[in-house]
Amino acid sequence: MLNHLRSRRSIRKYTHRPLDAEVIERLEEAVLRAPTSRGRNPWEFVFVTDPSTLTRLAGVKPHGASFLDGAALAIVVCGDPEVCDIWVEDCSIAAIVAHLAAHAEGLGSCWVQIRGRQQTADRSAEQAVRAVVGLPDTLNVECIIAVGHCAEEKPGHLRTSLPNNKIHHERYGVQ
Repeated sequence: MLNHLRSRRSIRKYTHRPLDAEVIERLEEAVLRAPTSRGRNPWEFVFVTDPSTLTRLAGVKPHGASFLDGAALAIVVCGDPEVCDIWVEDCSIAAIVAHLAAHAEGLGSCWVQIRGRQQTADRSAEQAVRAVVGLPDTLNVECIIAVGHCAEEKPGHLRTSLPNNKIHHERYGVQ
């Protein structure tokens, strides 16, 4: 598992090759197996492969979403705050599971932050996503995970480049 984490990077450039149905099914199973508080499963996922819908999703915010236009798959990660008060955390866990599952399939992926972001001054990115994929008002959008065959290669981060000062032992400030 550690080697898997060592080699995973955010990928924003994809080939135009579609994903096999079996791969998508494995990604679906992976997110449904994500840990969730008290087994509440407050998340919902919209798997998008239609190129025109991917293009529309790429425009839901002015920065940091354009690469969805080249992805083979977008996973819209939503949560229902009425099901669980920590839907944000549960959705975030599911999103990282999607990243790791995509990497295990030899694919690239990248997080697109939606919650708390704007499309325009008077329209949130969440409202834009909601309109594109037809979400009910009961669901909040945490993020979108772009997935596809890599059109760029990035080496993993060296162990020596990691922020080791963020690790403390027994008490804060004890390195």
